[in-house]
Amino acid sequence: MFVCVPQAVHAAVTAPVGQWIQTDPEAKIPESSLVRIDQMPDGTLQGVVTRVLQSRLGTDPRCGKCTGELHDKPFVGMTVLWGLRRDGDKWDQGWVLDPRNGKTYKVEVTPIHHGEALDVRAYVGTPLFGRTQVWKRYAAGGISPHGTNADLSHNR
Repeated sequence: MFVCVPQAVHAAVTAPVGQWIQTDPEAKIPESSLVRIDQMPDGTLQGVVTRVLQSRLGTDPRCGKCTGELHDKPFVGMTVLWGLRRDGDKWDQGWVLDPRNGKTYKVEVTPIHHGEALDVRAYVGTPLFGRTQVWKRYAAGGISPHGTNADLSHNR
């Protein structure tokens, strides 16, 4: 007797919750921070800066270019990613704040490398007109939080 058991074509996609190293390799002075992504009760994702590792704005950078209630607030503790909803293998329909310039962009996040990295695509209008950073999963004792690991410099 032959029994055919269907197999899942794609592995289950889990929410990219956890601590991530955000690095901007295109900055003239290397900049990086830790962002904690959590899944909210409504199922959306939210990311908060938990630590600034390197910044051209010093050791306690503030959002001088932000407007409203965020003006001159410290980066640490600032919500910089919100409203992301799962759409197949990615998370989109959300927003990302760049506290260096005070601007908000649409964003989509796609887990890559078996969930050990994220493609974070910020854009205006359509994803075709945007920029992607690769954020690496941070684990204490793993990737260096000081940005010295060469693996952090990848940008797609």
